[in-house]
Amino acid sequence: MMTSRKRSQFVVRQLRDEKELKPCLELDHSYVTDYVWQMDAREENEELFIRFRTVRLPRSMVVEYPRDQQTLLQSWQTRDCFLVAAADEIILGYINMRVDSTQSKGWIHDLVVGEPFRRRHIGRALLEQASRWAYLHHIQHLSIEMQTKNYPGIQFAQGQGFTFCGFNDHYYTNQDIALFFGKNL
Repeated sequence: MMTSRKRSQFVVRQLRDEKELKPCLELDHSYVTDYVWQMDAREENEELFIRFRTVRLPRSMVVEYPRDQQTLLQSWQTRDCFLVAAADEIILGYINMRVDSTQSKGWIHDLVVGEPFRRRHIGRALLEQASRWAYLHHIQHLSIEMQTKNYPGIQFAQGQGFTFCGFNDHYYTNQDIALFFGKNL
């Protein structure tokens, strides 16, 4: 069992019961971005070149989360690690991870902090505790996924030591590209 870790007036802990999923769904999952990672692909002499570059948008863009509530609820049924950040009984954010034990890998599918609670190190605390959970369960590598539009998430992942390790075109139901970042534990 994982212990809770108090961080400036909030605690990161395991999901207590299914009733706590509803407040997680009610969090604002959208985000605002001024940049995106744009993918350029070209073929030349039987070689395929893929390049990602940071592009500034002409104005700030609000981006909806790539999974709807029904998809989130379905994916949460197969979770291995589901942690929440809470202040008293208020859910501030959550992280959802699945484990591929055959390869000792943890896949972080969702890391969400409600809009009014962002920029308070809650995401970092959730990621630290998920990493600790993974280490205690003999997971050697973590991967995190996000949209090419999620520049704040990209910056966050890179700031936490994750490096770009791949992509999947048309990964999300809205046909967005998924970027994958990885980190050895």
